[in-house]
Amino acid sequence: MNYSSSFTYVFDNFDKLLQGLWITLQLTIAANIIGIVFGFLLSLLAISKFRLIRWPAQLYIEFFRCTPVLLQVIWFFYCLPIIFDIYLDPVPMGVLALGLNLMAFNAEAYRSGVQAIPREQLDACVALSLNPFQKNLYVILPQAFRIALPVLITNGISILQQSSLVAIVSVADLMYEGKLLATDSYRPFETYSIVALIYLAMALPIGQMVSWIERRQERTLHS
Repeated sequence: MNYSSSFTYVFDNFDKLLQGLWITLQLTIAANIIGIVFGFLLSLLAISKFRLIRWPAQLYIEFFRCTPVLLQVIWFFYCLPIIFDIYLDPVPMGVLALGLNLMAFNAEAYRSGVQAIPREQLDACVALSLNPFQKNLYVILPQAFRIALPVLITNGISILQQSSLVAIVSVADLMYEGKLLATDSYRPFETYSIVALIYLAMALPIGQMVSWIERRQERTLHS
């Protein structure tokens, strides 16, 4: 096979990849905001002592954790408008699909953090006459967030990678622009290699930060 690789066409059209990268960053950042904020609220519902609150929350978590992300994306784009007559632009729809998925995984991370909080601190909240809102905001959330932070960041990296799935429903993210560029140039090796390196350049520093946070937490526990 006489194939001569050339990255010239890819670099000449690199601005298209940057446009797709901007969409990917929008999807990732917005989905992480949804996952971090509402994931904590979902975790509180999932550990509620009331079954009517706890069971639906747990069912939500298990549904999103046990079904493929690709299927969820397709369902939101094609089934949500049919069933609920809801029509959104592609990017907001992608944010909704990815954000709701991330909520489920972050809820589990928060749940572990909440359950790791010493019982004595919860008893102190009662002694100080803190209401549930004050207890959750000032006592539970800061500690649960700190404990769950490495997992939250890891989940954030996963959603960055999974955001490429929206390309299948024609959202013009990095993967979609890369697919168009590979088709137009007949250079799939060069195009997808550059796309992979862009994803790697974004995810690798974040992964290193997770390792640093975990080492710091271990030193704190052993000090």
